[in-house]
This record gives sequence, structure tokens and C-alpha cells, in this order.
Amino acid sequence: MKYILVTGGVISGIGKGVIASSIGTILKHCGLHVTSIKIDPYINIDAGTFSPFEHGEVFVLDDGGEVDLDLGNYERFLDVTLHRDNNITTGKIYQQVIECERKGDYLGKTVQVVPHITDAIQDWVENVAKIPVTEDATEPDVCIIELGGTIGDIEGMPFVEAFRQFQFRVSHDSFCCVHVSLVPQPKSTGESKTKPTQASVKELRGSGLSPDLIVCRSEMPIVEEVKQKISNFCHVKPDQVICIHDCTSTFRVPLMMEEQGVIEFFSERLKLAIGTPRPKRFMWKWRDLADRHDNVRKVVEIALVGKYTQLEDAYASVTKSLQHAALCINRRLILSYIDATSLEEATKVDNPVKYHQAWQILCRSGGVIVPGGFGKRGMEGKIAAITWCRTTNKPYLGICLGLQAAVIEFTRNIMNWKEANTTEIDPSTAYPVVIDMPEHNPGQLGGTMRLGKRKTIFHGDSTLKKLYGNVESVDERHRHRYEVNPEFVEQIEKAGLQFVGRDETGNRMEIIELPNHPYFVATQYHPEYISRPLKPSPPYLGLVLAAAGKLQTYLNNTMSSNTTSEDGENSDEELAGILRRNMSNMSLSGASAPATPLQFNVKSPQS
Repeated sequence: MKYILVTGGVISGIGKGVIASSIGTILKHCGLHVTSIKIDPYINIDAGTFSPFEHGEVFVLDDGGEVDLDLGNYERFLDVTLHRDNNITTGKIYQQVIECERKGDYLGKTVQVVPHITDAIQDWVENVAKIPVTEDATEPDVCIIELGGTIGDIEGMPFVEAFRQFQFRVSHDSFCCVHVSLVPQPKSTGESKTKPTQASVKELRGSGLSPDLIVCRSEMPIVEEVKQKISNFCHVKPDQVICIHDCTSTFRVPLMMEEQGVIEFFSERLKLAIGTPRPKRFMWKWRDLADRHDNVRKVVEIALVGKYTQLEDAYASVTKSLQHAALCINRRLILSYIDATSLEEATKVDNPVKYHQAWQILCRSGGVIVPGGFGKRGMEGKIAAITWCRTTNKPYLGICLGLQAAVIEFTRNIMNWKEANTTEIDPSTAYPVVIDMPEHNPGQLGGTMRLGKRKTIFHGDSTLKKLYGNVESVDERHRHRYEVNPEFVEQIEKAGLQFVGRDETGNRMEIIELPNHPYFVATQYHPEYISRPLKPSPPYLGLVLAAAGKLQTYLNNTMSSNTTSEDGENSDEELAGILRRNMSNMSLSGASAPATPLQFNVKSPQS
């Protein structure tokens, strides 16, 4: 087993997760099996109780683990299935050590950070690194470990000390450290400042770890003289300093790293069994995807109506899923975030300009999505947006709370149950069409929701069933505590709203659709968690297709691969063929290209 530790310096949020994912992507294209571990030094047991404003999105895994959003990056880039133990927190480590102390496992010794906490960290990493993360159950060859925060943070010190020891626990050829550091470029001078990187590397060395590779994050490319300066002052060779500057998309990052020789570096440093020479079309799927992202001309506009719109990371997986779907049909996504409260009548009185601007954005969009969330704030604004989509035939996708809000809107305005509500907001409502799940809420919040991968069985014919490929059931990830009240289901269906997907018991409503509407779909599960760049989530693909006016073409399957429109763009028929080829078992992590590569007729923007 080989271990690559990724640390950060100067500031947090400079892209350690993308760098770590990109390293894994490159090594996986070289034929290696890769897994990832994310370390978060906070004391929380997991990310489940975080406010999205605090730490961004809570990502959910197949086994129900509520983890840091970086694990979403790992799964999307590496096309693997991770587990709750792939996310280590200070809370988990201390909880484990305290439980061992209570059981007497330490034989009466004084329990200390060194060696008990540091040993627990090392044992955890070694054990988790061996867990298979692919369908073939192959044990990984390389484990990439991202240490959250920045070097020097007091809460991260036990982890740094653990890895100082760990480098001697495994052989020199089995462990290396990648340090990601900011190289600021002040606009006043235009110079690349290396002093922050020098300071962070000095701090890292003072903790007993020496960087083998320094990744410089900057706004613009850095010149060779700057690399040479960092090399001199940080005691690494010049070819061990690489630059990742701001680029058009994260799809470019693995390509930039590969071009700067990281494969040769890791192959030599870790004695990896990487075959040479590499295939002629090495990483061709990534290049194709990055090129399409940069060159696509036509756009599709989607409005996201949510509660946490001040922080885009709060909807990271939703955004990525929409991007995957848009790229799949050769469209550039224009995503507008609308604070749900801005659509409410109270805002019309208090701030009419904000109110009218929000409705203007909503009205001009090609489609609307209401993602998951909790609490009362903004609920009436979401319902107002859903009413507008239903009555104007605007494509709509609801996720989790978006499904619940759609059921409330329908029962209020079609069935005339004006007091219909969720018991989360109004426990005494006369029409509790959305209710709590008491068996998943035993008096505490953390880890008590319906979490992880569950089966949804389709009932009857539906648009979403067709988008999934006419399968009888799907397995998707859940994260919710409230659901549609089964006592009202029969009356709601008689009024016209169809529950086309249910759980295995038939009592939990998973999917709703409104007949005779271009696209009015909502799911109780979160399909964004398993969306992939070349295999977009079907519900999101349906929304984007409908917003682009292409859904019916795709569903009708009237494809003709040789037909191209006069302007050189893909015709509707060719689009259907592209979509089907894109979604037929394609994986970004493959090491070789198929005999017949995908063909995309995309023109570069005119100069």
C-alpha cells in the first residue's frame, strides 16, 4: 500500500480536495486502484449537524455516512463508492479512544494524545486504506489522504504528529507528502509572492514532515524564476514545484498536473508499477470533457430556489449534477440562485425591488429546481415558485423538501386544502400531508434521519422511469426526516398528482410526477449524490433536457446519427444518440479508450 498525504498552507479553501482528487484520477488512469480519506480536525462526530452556512453541503454516502463535501469530489473524480470511515474527524478518534479507555483496553495506563490518539489515527488510516471501493472488490494500491485545514492549526496538530510517526511506520517508498500552498499575486505589483509558501513549508518541516511535492495555487501561471526560488528556499528540486493556476473548470486540473510530470514523480518516488509508454490517447475522456466545457456555445438557464443561496457550496452536488447534465447535451449551464424568501409576499412589501428582481430571474429561466433543506424560512417562497412552474408549464425538479413543498402546493391549490402543511412547520395543521418519521428521530439530531442508499420501485409508466432506462427500480441515496403522509396518498392521486415511485413497503412515497406537464418531477431521495461527469443523474438530465426543449426528442428515441443542423450544432436526433452513448457505462477513470470514441460536433467560439 502506498500513501500520499495532501496538506495545505497559508489559507484553507485553496483546492486541496480537487488536487487530491486529481492525483487519484491520474493514478487511476495509470491502471492503479485508488482510495481516498478525508481528515477533518473538528470535534464533531460527522458533518450531519452542520449548518450549510458553516461548512457547505453535507454529502451522504451509500452506507448513510454524513461526510464532508470533499468526499463528493473523490467519488465523482475517481468513480468509486466510499464509506463513512473514509471521513475521519477528531470527534470520531476521541470517541473511539474514550470507549477503549472505558472498557479497560489500555490496562490502566494514562491515556494521552501521544501515543494513544496518534496510534488510533494511524491504525484507522491503515485499516480503511485496505477497504475496496470499486465493484470488483479489489484492494486499493494507493490511498490519498487529505488533511483538512492548514498546517499550524492547533486542532490539526495530533494528525500532523500521527503522520510524522506514520512515515516511519511504513517504508520510505510507501509514503510521500504533497503540500498545497497559496502563491498570492497582488494586483498592485503583479509579482508572485513566495514568502507565505516558505513560511508554511517551514511550519510543516518544524512538525517533522517534509514536502516531496509543492503545488502552488495562484491566480495566474507562475514563471520559472518563481519556481526556482521556491525550490531553493523550500529544499525541493525545481521539478517538484508545480503550479495550478485558476482555470476554466476543475476538469482541467488533472490535465495540468499530468503535463507537469506528476506521473513520473510518483512513479519514481513511490516505486509504482506504472507501465510506459502511456497510451496515445491517455486521459482522452478528461480532455474531451474539458474541451466541451470550454467550447460549448448554446446555454440553458436554470433557477435554483433555496434557503442557503449565500454560499454556493451549500448546493455543491446539485450544481455539479446540473453541470454534468448540461455538458451531456452540449449546453453551457447558467445557474441563478434565488433566495426563496425573496419570492414571498412579505418581501414585496418590505423590499419590492428585491421581490421583482427575484421573480424576473425565475420567469426568464428555462427550468426551476427546489433542492433539499430544513426549517420554515423560505417555505412559502418555494411553494410560490412551484405554483408558477405548475401553472405555466415550466420544467420543475424538486429534491427532498422540493417534493414535500410540491405536495403541499398541490393540495392547497388544486384540492383546496388551504391549511395543508408539513408538521415540521405546523404540528397542528388540519391537513398534515407531510409528517415526521418518529422511528428515525429518537430525541437527537445527529445520524437519526433516513440515510443512505435505499430502493425505489416504479409504479406504472412515467417520464422518470424512461429516463432511468425503463428499469423496474433504482437505488438512490436519502437524507430526510419528513415524508408524505400515506393516509392522504389515495386522495391526492385521485386529484391528479401521481406517486410513481415508492419504497419496498409501498408506504413511503419516493417520486411524484404531474401528468400533462412538460416536466414536473420531484424525488424524496437525493439523486445528485451519485451523478458523474459522463453519467449524469437522470432526474437532473430530464430537467436540463426539458429546459432546453429536447426532452421529448430524447424520450421518443428518434435518432439519426448522420444528421447535423445547418449551423453545425447537433440536431435533435443526433442529440439523442449522443446522450445514449454518453450514458452507456462510460467512466472517467478508464485507462484506455474504446474502439469508437464519442463524437461531439462542437465548434470553438468565434474570435
